[in-house]
Amino acid sequence: MTAIKHALQRDIFTPNDERLLSIVNVCKAGKKKKNCFLCATVTTERPVQVKVVKVKKSDKGDFYKRQIAWALRDLAVVDAKDAIKENPEFDLHFEKIYKWVASSTAEKNAFISCIWKLNQRYLRKKIDFVNVSSQLLEELPKVTEESVPSGENQSVTGGDEEVVDEYQELNAREEQDIEIMMEGCEYAISNAEAFAEKLSRELQVLDGANIQSIMASEKQVNILMKLLDEALKEVDQIELKLSSYEEMLQSVKEQMDQISESNHLIHLSNTNNVKLLSEIEFLVNHMDLAKGHIKALQEGDLASSRGIEACTNAADALLQCMNVALRPGHDMLLAVKQQQQRFSDLRELFARRLASHLNNVFVQQFTQALLQLYNRSYFLSVPGHDQSSTLAQHSIELTLPNHHPFHRDLLRYAKLMEWLKSTDYGKYEGLTKNYMDYLSRLYEREIKDFFEVAKIKMTGTTKESKKFATLPRKESAVKQETESLHGSSGKLTGSTSSLNKLSVQSSGNRRSQSSSLLDMGNMSASDLDVADRTKFDKIFEQVLSELEPLCLAEQDFISKFFKLQQHQSIPGTMAEAEDLDGGTLSRQHNCGTPLPVSSEKDMIRQMMIKIFRCIEPELNNLIALGDKIDSFNSLYMLVKMSHHVWTAQNVDPASFLSTTLGNVLVTVKRNFDKCISNQIRQMEEVKISKKSKVGILPFVAEFEEFAGLAESIFKNAERRGDLDKAYTKLIRGVFVNVEKVANESQKTPRDVVMMENFHHIFATLSRLKISCLEAEKKDAKQKYTDHLQSYVIYSLGQPLEKLNHFFEGVEARVAQGIREEEVSYQLAFNKQELRKVIKEYPGKEVKKGLDNLYKKVDKHLCEEENLLQVVWHSMQDEFIRQYKHFEGLIARCYPGSGVTMEFTIQDILDYCSSIAQSH
Repeated sequence: MTAIKHALQRDIFTPNDERLLSIVNVCKAGKKKKNCFLCATVTTERPVQVKVVKVKKSDKGDFYKRQIAWALRDLAVVDAKDAIKENPEFDLHFEKIYKWVASSTAEKNAFISCIWKLNQRYLRKKIDFVNVSSQLLEELPKVTEESVPSGENQSVTGGDEEVVDEYQELNAREEQDIEIMMEGCEYAISNAEAFAEKLSRELQVLDGANIQSIMASEKQVNILMKLLDEALKEVDQIELKLSSYEEMLQSVKEQMDQISESNHLIHLSNTNNVKLLSEIEFLVNHMDLAKGHIKALQEGDLASSRGIEACTNAADALLQCMNVALRPGHDMLLAVKQQQQRFSDLRELFARRLASHLNNVFVQQFTQALLQLYNRSYFLSVPGHDQSSTLAQHSIELTLPNHHPFHRDLLRYAKLMEWLKSTDYGKYEGLTKNYMDYLSRLYEREIKDFFEVAKIKMTGTTKESKKFATLPRKESAVKQETESLHGSSGKLTGSTSSLNKLSVQSSGNRRSQSSSLLDMGNMSASDLDVADRTKFDKIFEQVLSELEPLCLAEQDFISKFFKLQQHQSIPGTMAEAEDLDGGTLSRQHNCGTPLPVSSEKDMIRQMMIKIFRCIEPELNNLIALGDKIDSFNSLYMLVKMSHHVWTAQNVDPASFLSTTLGNVLVTVKRNFDKCISNQIRQMEEVKISKKSKVGILPFVAEFEEFAGLAESIFKNAERRGDLDKAYTKLIRGVFVNVEKVANESQKTPRDVVMMENFHHIFATLSRLKISCLEAEKKDAKQKYTDHLQSYVIYSLGQPLEKLNHFFEGVEARVAQGIREEEVSYQLAFNKQELRKVIKEYPGKEVKKGLDNLYKKVDKHLCEEENLLQVVWHSMQDEFIRQYKHFEGLIARCYPGSGVTMEFTIQDILDYCSSIAQSH
């Protein structure tokens, strides 16, 4: 046990600044025996704390660990079970009762004795010791502070038996003294018994000396004992005084405790009152709505600016009261519940008033716009007026109605719409649908009329103006529309069948008129001049310029009025735009639930698609009409549409305008590609007359027209790449089909067809300076040069045919190996034969032959290309080259013969010049 005690002191209590005073080996009663140790400890620092610590051996069994500790002041009862018989069981009553069984009764008694002494020494509250032998407690002396052991291995029991029984280690000094003593005796190690006997004799001598010294100092001892007795008396007196003082202080302590408790209750009451006042002030300040706000919500004027401002402030105040973050328990108060119900009733009342008023405003604005539209249309359809002049006077400005006044009036309610969106999403969504329904019908009529006027201006006909006569009478139509709108304003989701019916009728009329425009015969491009195309370009640009601000203004108004996010990151397509009347948004979001940001962005796009659903079809119809009028109009439309798409994408690449114009741009690009394909097909299908000369082919002239027009249109355009691709396709088709026509030509020589057309192509490309066709320009020049040379060589054989044949025979003999100077000895090529052939071509005959040649060339060549002089000059050069070639053959093959041509080079020049001047 002593070794365990030392180990526990060293490993557990010394690191915690505690001293182990007593230890007992125990296990819990009534359970499987798991041994542990109960230790009584005191701290080494003041104030001294006394604890009972339970120490348990670890599961691994190699060290001890501290399991639980109780303060001794919490111990109420120590029950030893039996005061007479030896019993190892005992109970300790802390907050609950712990039953223990000690390994031996002696250990139990020693531990209980230590607990009793510590209680007497350190605790005011005395512990009840039950079933403990009174004789055992009386035999134990009173523990004083001096009796508490200072060493780690001592106990506070004070019993001599425990001290004697306990093993004590030697300190360093004792070990040193024993070593010195053993060194002084030689046989201390070899003969331990002799050494022990010697030590015993010396101890007896020392004891005798001590007894003699004590007997000699008996007087001093008596004096000392007397002083000690007096000191003990003084100590007793001091203890008596301290006890009286302690009793006095105990009564004072009780009074102070009562005062402290009373002050605590007063403080607690004050704290509760302050908190209660704070809660009341919080509820009053945050859940009290001013009477003025209540009156504004119930009766406020929603038509005037001042009334709108008052209602807006009241609605914001109501929303703040309803959204206040109540503290725990507030919602259980009856007054709070009543106030919340009152706020809910006010919200519902004001939401109904606001929704009804805004719906009436929508109807009123729609009616006013409809009256203006019918006034314009009705005036144009008055009998007796010339339709063309009426349009010229009243529709010369191709503009769309301005909705800015309507937007300005409605934006006054933007904050109220935001309030309605956050408080009653069902009514907010109903207003949204009604607005889309009204505006889609209004915009459909305005845009269709706008496009009809644009078509009339493009075609320049008055036939289509009769459409205005098909409109219903102004008074009856407006009355019917107004009654329909007022009938649906009573409930936000009411039927709009009347509007739908009238809209369908009007749309049908306009569709029929549009189809009549598109059914017109395709006008020939040759009948149109630059002014006509410029007129079309201006009209198309005006149409796009009017649509763009209209859509942007409406989108900006929708985002501000309905409080939606205007820009979105994911572009949508027209195919995604389902009819919102089908309740798409309603199915996604319940009534009263606001849309997330991504859905709000999508909602703007869908609203714009719903409102402007007629723009894309009308633009496609207009594009089809322009393409029928002149296929080259697709060039204007491609450039203009590309520019507007690029502008719209810079503002917002995912907006309705950008998406719609992008879809229409696809159609324009298809028309442009179709225009190019049609030109190539026309090249392939071209037929030439067998009775007249070919000249410049039609598709070559059309390519020149197309290229000139395209260069003027696509200057600094964004879609230049599309034009370059079209150029490549067209020029390839031109080259192939020019050669095809040249091969099929019967009246005009192939070289003439190739020469004239490629010369025209080269001149066109040189003039326009198209960078992507530089290679084709060089190729055209080469083909022109080659076929010019070929035509000249082929044609020049006619005036000196026999002479040509003669010298061809001479060259053939030389090629066979006959020496040039021996050719004259050939019978068929002797000097006489040469003179005979030369005499057949005197100067007069040569001039006549050249004149006939000039006439034939003149018949082959066309006037518009004006290549006659170029060809004639080339023939002159070629004729002179042949003349020199003949002279050289005569000089080499007939040396010294004196044979010469009957005309000179100067004669040739004179002949050619006079022939050219005469014609």
